Amino acid sequence: MCGRYVSATPPEVLAAYFDATVTEGVAPPEPSYNVAPTNGVWAVVERADGRHLEVFRWGLVPSWAAEVKVGAKMINARAETLLTKPAFRSLVPRRRCLVPADGFYEWQAMPGQRAKQPMYIHRCDGAPLALAGLWSTWRDPAAGPEAPWLHSLTIVTTAANATMAPVHDRMPAILEPVDWARWLTPGPLDAATVAGLLVPAGEGVLTLHPVSTDVNRVSVNDAHLIDEVAP
Repeated sequence: MCGRYVSATPPEVLAAYFDATVTEGVAPPEPSYNVAPTNGVWAVVERADGRHLEVFRWGLVPSWAAEVKVGAKMINARAETLLTKPAFRSLVPRRRCLVPADGFYEWQAMPGQRAKQPMYIHRCDGAPLALAGLWSTWRDPAAGPEAPWLHSLTIVTTAANATMAPVHDRMPAILEPVDWARWLTPGPLDAATVAGLLVPAGEGVLTLHPVSTDVNRVSVNDAHLIDEVAP
Protein backbone atom coordinates (compact mmCIF):
# COMPACT_ATOMS: atom_id res chain seq x y z
CA MET A 1 0.00 0.00 0.00
CA CYS A 2 1.00 3.63 -0.46
CA GLY A 3 -1.07 6.00 1.66
CA ARG A 4 1.22 8.98 2.26
CA TYR A 5 4.20 10.40 0.42
CA VAL A 6 6.43 13.44 0.00
CA SER A 7 6.30 15.81 -2.97
CA ALA A 8 8.46 18.83 -2.20
CA THR A 9 10.66 19.07 -5.31
CA PRO A 10 9.79 22.19 -7.37
CA PRO A 11 7.81 21.46 -10.55
CA GLU A 12 10.45 22.98 -12.82
CA VAL A 13 13.02 20.55 -11.37
CA LEU A 14 10.63 17.62 -11.85
CA ALA A 15 9.89 18.70 -15.41
CA ALA A 16 13.60 18.77 -16.23
CA TYR A 17 14.18 15.38 -14.61
CA PHE A 18 11.34 13.72 -16.52
CA ASP A 19 11.97 15.70 -19.73
CA ALA A 20 8.45 17.12 -19.50
CA THR A 21 6.68 20.45 -19.86
CA VAL A 22 4.71 21.91 -16.96
CA THR A 23 1.08 22.33 -18.07
CA GLU A 24 -0.29 25.76 -17.20
CA GLY A 25 -3.83 26.71 -16.28
CA VAL A 26 -4.39 24.62 -13.15
CA ALA A 27 -3.39 25.78 -9.68
CA PRO A 28 -0.24 23.82 -8.79
CA PRO A 29 -0.16 21.82 -5.56
CA GLU A 30 1.92 23.27 -2.75
CA PRO A 31 5.14 21.46 -1.80
CA SER A 32 4.12 18.79 0.72
CA TYR A 33 5.91 16.54 3.19
CA ASN A 34 2.65 14.76 3.98
CA VAL A 35 0.69 14.17 0.78
CA ALA A 36 -2.60 12.45 1.61
CA PRO A 37 -5.43 10.94 -0.45
CA THR A 38 -7.69 13.48 -2.21
CA ASN A 39 -4.82 16.03 -2.35
CA GLY A 40 -3.80 17.58 -5.64
CA VAL A 41 -0.58 15.96 -6.90
CA TRP A 42 1.82 16.08 -9.84
CA ALA A 43 1.90 13.37 -12.50
CA VAL A 44 3.76 12.89 -15.78
CA VAL A 45 1.65 11.93 -18.80
CA GLU A 46 2.41 11.45 -22.49
CA ARG A 47 0.48 13.70 -24.88
CA ALA A 48 0.67 13.99 -28.66
CA ASP A 49 3.18 16.82 -28.29
CA GLY A 50 5.35 15.14 -25.66
CA ARG A 51 5.50 14.61 -21.92
CA HIS A 52 3.63 16.92 -19.59
CA LEU A 53 3.71 17.48 -15.84
CA GLU A 54 0.08 17.95 -14.84
CA VAL A 55 -2.07 18.22 -11.72
CA PHE A 56 -4.35 15.36 -10.68
CA ARG A 57 -6.41 14.45 -7.62
CA TRP A 58 -5.03 11.46 -5.73
CA GLY A 59 -7.74 8.82 -5.56
CA LEU A 60 -9.08 7.49 -8.86
CA VAL A 61 -12.64 8.48 -9.76
CA PRO A 62 -13.72 6.26 -12.69
CA SER A 63 -15.70 7.93 -15.47
CA TRP A 64 -18.76 5.89 -14.51
CA ALA A 65 -18.71 6.81 -10.80
CA ALA A 66 -21.85 8.39 -9.37
CA GLU A 67 -19.96 10.39 -6.73
CA VAL A 68 -16.47 11.79 -6.32
CA LYS A 69 -16.07 10.21 -2.88
CA VAL A 70 -15.40 6.81 -4.46
CA GLY A 71 -11.90 8.10 -5.17
CA ALA A 72 -10.94 7.99 -1.49
CA LYS A 73 -11.10 4.18 -1.69
CA MET A 74 -9.08 3.94 -4.91
CA ILE A 75 -5.75 5.50 -4.03
CA ASN A 76 -3.91 2.29 -4.96
CA ALA A 77 -4.25 -0.39 -7.63
CA ARG A 78 -2.63 -3.81 -7.34
CA ALA A 79 -0.31 -4.58 -10.26
CA GLU A 80 -1.47 -8.19 -10.27
CA THR A 81 -5.08 -7.26 -11.09
CA LEU A 82 -4.73 -4.19 -13.34
CA LEU A 83 -5.94 -6.10 -16.38
CA THR A 84 -8.92 -7.72 -14.66
CA LYS A 85 -10.40 -5.11 -12.30
CA PRO A 86 -13.17 -3.15 -14.10
CA ALA A 87 -12.03 0.18 -12.65
CA PHE A 88 -8.51 -0.20 -14.05
CA ARG A 89 -8.40 -2.48 -17.08
CA SER A 90 -9.86 0.08 -19.49
CA LEU A 91 -7.26 2.64 -18.36
CA VAL A 92 -4.18 0.50 -18.93
CA PRO A 93 -4.00 0.98 -22.74
CA ARG A 94 -4.04 4.80 -22.79
CA ARG A 95 -4.20 6.27 -19.29
CA ARG A 96 -0.83 5.41 -17.77
CA CYS A 97 1.24 7.96 -15.86
CA LEU A 98 4.22 8.43 -13.54
CA VAL A 99 3.74 9.97 -10.11
CA PRO A 100 6.88 11.81 -8.92
CA ALA A 101 7.68 11.45 -5.22
CA ASP A 102 10.65 12.39 -3.08
CA GLY A 103 9.83 9.39 -0.91
CA PHE A 104 6.91 7.67 0.80
CA TYR A 105 5.87 6.59 4.28
CA GLU A 106 4.91 3.21 5.63
CA TRP A 107 4.13 2.05 9.16
CA GLN A 108 5.97 -0.86 10.79
CA ALA A 109 4.57 -2.98 13.60
CA MET A 110 6.94 -3.00 16.57
CA PRO A 111 7.20 -5.97 18.97
CA GLY A 112 5.49 -5.28 22.26
CA GLN A 113 4.03 -1.96 21.14
CA ARG A 114 0.51 -1.03 20.11
CA ALA A 115 1.62 1.95 18.06
CA LYS A 116 3.34 1.42 14.72
CA GLN A 117 6.60 3.14 13.80
CA PRO A 118 6.39 5.37 10.69
CA MET A 119 9.25 4.86 8.24
CA TYR A 120 10.40 7.13 5.42
CA ILE A 121 11.49 5.31 2.26
CA HIS A 122 13.42 7.03 -0.53
CA ARG A 123 16.03 6.39 -3.21
CA CYS A 124 19.61 5.87 -2.08
CA ASP A 125 20.82 8.25 -4.80
CA GLY A 126 18.45 11.05 -3.74
CA ALA A 127 16.68 11.19 -7.12
CA PRO A 128 12.88 11.45 -7.32
CA LEU A 129 10.90 8.23 -7.38
CA ALA A 130 8.81 7.52 -10.48
CA LEU A 131 5.74 5.67 -9.20
CA ALA A 132 3.60 3.86 -11.77
CA GLY A 133 0.06 5.18 -11.94
CA LEU A 134 -3.19 5.22 -13.89
CA TRP A 135 -5.42 8.24 -14.44
CA SER A 136 -9.01 8.97 -15.38
CA THR A 137 -11.38 11.85 -16.06
CA TRP A 138 -14.77 12.31 -14.39
CA ARG A 139 -17.61 14.80 -14.57
CA ASP A 140 -20.25 15.05 -11.86
CA PRO A 141 -23.42 13.59 -13.46
CA ALA A 142 -25.59 15.68 -11.14
CA ALA A 143 -23.97 18.93 -12.25
CA GLY A 144 -24.84 18.76 -15.95
CA PRO A 145 -22.76 18.87 -19.13
CA GLU A 146 -21.10 22.19 -18.24
CA ALA A 147 -19.47 20.81 -15.11
CA PRO A 148 -15.65 20.83 -15.15
CA TRP A 149 -13.70 17.63 -15.67
CA LEU A 150 -11.87 16.15 -12.70
CA HIS A 151 -8.56 14.46 -13.45
CA SER A 152 -7.62 11.83 -10.86
CA LEU A 153 -5.10 9.04 -10.45
CA THR A 154 -4.21 5.91 -8.55
CA ILE A 155 -0.74 4.62 -7.60
CA VAL A 156 0.09 1.05 -8.61
CA THR A 157 1.50 -1.24 -5.93
CA THR A 158 3.41 -4.48 -6.13
CA ALA A 159 4.97 -7.00 -3.74
CA ALA A 160 7.57 -5.70 -1.29
CA ASN A 161 11.27 -6.19 -1.94
CA ALA A 162 13.71 -7.30 0.76
CA THR A 163 14.17 -3.71 1.99
CA MET A 164 10.44 -3.15 2.45
CA ALA A 165 9.38 -6.64 3.58
CA PRO A 166 10.07 -6.06 7.31
CA VAL A 167 7.84 -2.98 7.17
CA HIS A 168 4.98 -3.98 4.85
CA ASP A 169 4.17 -6.68 2.29
CA ARG A 170 3.36 -4.13 -0.44
CA MET A 171 5.17 -1.17 -1.98
CA PRO A 172 4.61 1.27 -4.86
CA ALA A 173 5.72 0.03 -8.26
CA ILE A 174 8.81 2.15 -8.99
CA LEU A 175 9.94 2.52 -12.59
CA GLU A 176 13.54 3.19 -13.60
CA PRO A 177 14.27 5.72 -16.39
CA VAL A 178 14.87 2.94 -18.92
CA ASP A 179 11.20 1.90 -18.52
CA TRP A 180 9.53 5.32 -18.48
CA ALA A 181 8.85 5.52 -22.20
CA ARG A 182 7.42 1.99 -22.32
CA TRP A 183 5.01 2.79 -19.50
CA LEU A 184 4.04 6.28 -20.66
CA THR A 185 3.63 5.69 -24.39
CA PRO A 186 -0.07 4.96 -25.06
CA GLY A 187 -0.86 1.53 -26.42
CA PRO A 188 -2.00 -1.89 -25.22
CA LEU A 189 0.17 -3.81 -22.77
CA ASP A 190 -0.20 -7.55 -22.43
CA ALA A 191 -0.09 -9.34 -19.11
CA ALA A 192 3.54 -10.38 -19.55
CA THR A 193 4.68 -6.80 -20.21
CA VAL A 194 2.72 -5.45 -17.24
CA ALA A 195 4.18 -8.14 -15.00
CA GLY A 196 7.68 -7.37 -16.27
CA LEU A 197 7.41 -3.62 -15.66
CA LEU A 198 5.59 -3.52 -12.35
CA VAL A 199 8.05 -5.46 -10.22
CA PRO A 200 9.53 -4.76 -6.77
CA ALA A 201 12.37 -2.24 -6.80
CA GLY A 202 15.80 -3.76 -7.14
CA GLU A 203 17.98 -4.22 -4.10
CA GLY A 204 20.15 -1.22 -3.35
CA VAL A 205 17.66 1.23 -4.89
CA LEU A 206 15.86 2.23 -1.69
CA THR A 207 16.81 3.06 1.86
CA LEU A 208 14.60 3.80 4.87
CA HIS A 209 14.69 5.20 8.39
CA PRO A 210 12.28 5.83 11.27
CA VAL A 211 10.59 9.23 11.48
CA SER A 212 8.42 11.11 13.94
CA THR A 213 4.87 9.97 14.64
CA ASP A 214 3.91 13.56 13.79
CA VAL A 215 3.40 12.25 10.25
CA ASN A 216 0.35 10.38 11.54
CA ARG A 217 -1.52 13.68 11.50
CA VAL A 218 -2.33 15.05 8.06
CA SER A 219 -2.42 18.55 9.54
CA VAL A 220 1.33 18.37 10.25
CA ASN A 221 3.27 19.20 7.11
CA ASP A 222 6.87 20.41 7.18
CA ALA A 223 10.37 19.17 6.50
CA HIS A 224 10.99 17.72 9.97
CA LEU A 225 8.71 14.82 9.06
CA ILE A 226 11.46 13.16 7.03
CA ASP A 227 14.19 13.62 9.65
CA GLU A 228 15.51 10.38 11.13
CA VAL A 229 14.55 9.79 14.78
CA ALA A 230 15.22 7.08 17.33
CA PRO A 231 12.60 4.32 16.95
